[in-house]
Amino acid sequence: MTTASTLGRIVRGSGPGLLLAHGATGSIDGNYGPILDGLAERYKVVGPDYPGSGRTPRAEEPLQLDRLADELVAAAVEEGLDTFAIAGYSLGTPVALRAASRHPERVTALVLTAGFARPNARLRLLSEDWLRHLRSGDEEALARWAVLNGAGAPFVDRMTADELAATVAGARDSVPPGAVEQVELVGSVDVREDLGRVRVPTLVISTAVDSMVTPYHHREVADGIPGAEFAELPSGHLPFVEAPAEWLGLIRKFLDAHVENQAGTVTSR
Repeated sequence: MTTASTLGRIVRGSGPGLLLAHGATGSIDGNYGPILDGLAERYKVVGPDYPGSGRTPRAEEPLQLDRLADELVAAAVEEGLDTFAIAGYSLGTPVALRAASRHPERVTALVLTAGFARPNARLRLLSEDWLRHLRSGDEEALARWAVLNGAGAPFVDRMTADELAATVAGARDSVPPGAVEQVELVGSVDVREDLGRVRVPTLVISTAVDSMVTPYHHREVADGIPGAEFAELPSGHLPFVEAPAEWLGLIRKFLDAHVENQAGTVTSR
């Protein structure tokens, strides 16, 4: 490993290594915050923020998948992890798959939630519309679009007017500086060739009522990975909001079965 990581990160817990890869326009705190304590109870968790999110300054150039994957792996190694599982959410799925493809000696297992291998016609249209909203300067319209497309319909259907207003306000206030570069990456990745190279235990978690990254994509990822397990979560694209306890349970059950005997740490760098 020669790449140094420029990514700000959170490090929590002890035990087998677990590297987190978050979604586009998200962050480690935003996407994994509600389950971070539960993960850190059993694993040493390293959570790097992408450029322009959380603890990491915005990039001065477009994001490249290979470099982002390498920097995530480098962050884990810099924090003393020799081997580790990777949990990837949304855009974190292709990031995790590329990391496993480029660094197979490091990666022990994969948990891929609400993910995709490449943008099909519908996801490309959605990402282009997302970029249009991001570049428009209309923060209210962007926030309303994000709620309608991100949260599952059953979750939004149950909201009161006050809850909906608070959710839209939260979406408006949480757009990171690097949102455009991250959504541009959504529209350009293609890791279909990486799927067949995976040789570690893998769980694909399908957010079953997801209208942003639909179950079509989750199944494509699972079908392309030899021996991948598949589980459904009753959630839209925001499992950390809609079903955090169930999401944490699926991740921990799978990792406990596959990495509990791996030390995942080294004593020196």
